[in-house]
Amino acid sequence: MGSTITEKILARAGGLDRVTPGQNAPFRPDYMIAYDYPGYTDVMFRQMAEDFGIDTVKEPERYVLFIDHMTTRNDEREQRMHDVTREWGRRNGVAVHEGLGIGHQVSAELGYAMPGRFLVHFDGHVSGLGAFGALGWGVRKDLLEAWVTGAVYLDVPASTRFHLEGRFAEGVDNRDLIHHLIARYGADACAHQVMEYTGPGAEAMTIDRRQGLCAMAMFTGAVSAIFNPDEKSLAYVEKVARSEYEPVCSDPDATYAASHTVDLGALSPQVVLPGSAKSANTRPVEDLVGTEIQHAYIGSCASGRIEEIRAAAELLKGKKVAPGVRFNVVPTSQRIYAQAKEEGLLDVLAEAGARVAGASCDFCVGYASPLAPGDKCVSTGVLNISGRMGSTAAEIYLGSAYTVAASALAGHIVDPREVLA
Repeated sequence: MGSTITEKILARAGGLDRVTPGQNAPFRPDYMIAYDYPGYTDVMFRQMAEDFGIDTVKEPERYVLFIDHMTTRNDEREQRMHDVTREWGRRNGVAVHEGLGIGHQVSAELGYAMPGRFLVHFDGHVSGLGAFGALGWGVRKDLLEAWVTGAVYLDVPASTRFHLEGRFAEGVDNRDLIHHLIARYGADACAHQVMEYTGPGAEAMTIDRRQGLCAMAMFTGAVSAIFNPDEKSLAYVEKVARSEYEPVCSDPDATYAASHTVDLGALSPQVVLPGSAKSANTRPVEDLVGTEIQHAYIGSCASGRIEEIRAAAELLKGKKVAPGVRFNVVPTSQRIYAQAKEEGLLDVLAEAGARVAGASCDFCVGYASPLAPGDKCVSTGVLNISGRMGSTAAEIYLGSAYTVAASALAGHIVDPREVLA
C-alpha cells in the first residue's frame, strides 16, 4: 500500500519509515514560522523565558519571524510591538523579515517552502505553501510546543484528493474554485485532513493560483492543502531554495478518505455572503448582481499576486472606478509590487481611481482603511466575519479578483464575464 505526499513528508519529519492516518507522534518541523501580533509572539517569548527557562533557542535557523501586521500607522503601539520582536530575534540569532510583504508569500520568495519540507505556524493560511509541494500546517496553540521542544505531537491526517480537469474560463479563477468546493461538499468536508490537488487541471494551474487555492484550505475544515511538485513548482523553488531538498509525491496506490473530480471549465464566478465562508453562504454571482458596494479590496495572503493585479488592470484600463467606491489594491509582497510597477499595472490602476498600497496584512484585518457602519465591501480577503475589516455593522462579500475589480467599476456586484466581454 502506497503513501500520500503528506504521509511521506510527516514520516521524514518524524524519523519514521511510514505513518498512517490517525497515528500520533512527535514531528520535527523544518521551519517554525510566526508573525508578531499582540497576544501571540509576545506571549510566547515571555512563556519561553519564564515558564521554560529558555534564554536563547538552540537551533535559531529553524525559527522564522515576520513583521507584516500593524505596519501602516507607524504609531507608538506598533513600534513597541515590533521592537519586542526585533530584540528577541537579535538576541536569539533568529531571522526577522520586515518590510518585504505578507509572510506567507515572502516565505516562498525567500526559499523556505521547499518540496518535501514541513513548516508550522499559528496561522492556518501557511497552507498556501502547499503550492510548492511543502506541507504548511497551522498548529495555533501548539506552536509553543514546537518552539520549546523543537517538535510537535500531531495526529497524522488523512487526505482527500481533488482531481482537477480542464482549465478556468475567462473571468474565473482559484477563488471561485475553493468557494465552489465549500458550497458543494461543505465547510467540514475535509475536517482534520489535507486537500491534495491532482490531475491535468492542477498541472495547468499557475503557481499564483495554486498558492491562493491552498491558502484557503481551512474553510473546508482541512489542516492544509498541497500539490505534488512538478516542473512549474520545481522551477520556482530552484531559484530561491535555501538548502538542498528532496521532493516527494503521492504513490499511485495511496489511500484517500475521499476523491472528487472537478471540471474547472464548468465553474462560474462565486460570491460568499457576509457572515462566513460556510457552504450555505455561497451564491453564483448572478444571484447578487446589483448589490451596492462602497468598498472593494484585492489583497491578503490568499490574493494580491501578480496575476490578480494583471486581471484588475485588464478590467480597469481606460475606465474609472465608480463614484463613491474606495478600491484598495494591496500587492502581497514588495517584490510583486515592484513587478506590477515595472509592467505598468500600478499606473493603470491609479489612473482608474484605485488606491495601491504597500504590502501588508493591515487592510485584510481592518487595521487600515476600516469599514464604517453600513458599508458593503467586495473583497478577496480571507474572512468575511462580522468586524473583520472594521465595523461589526459593515458587510463583506468574498469573490475573485475579477469579480472585485468588475464590481468596483460598476459600483455594485457584477458578473466579471460581462465586463470582460
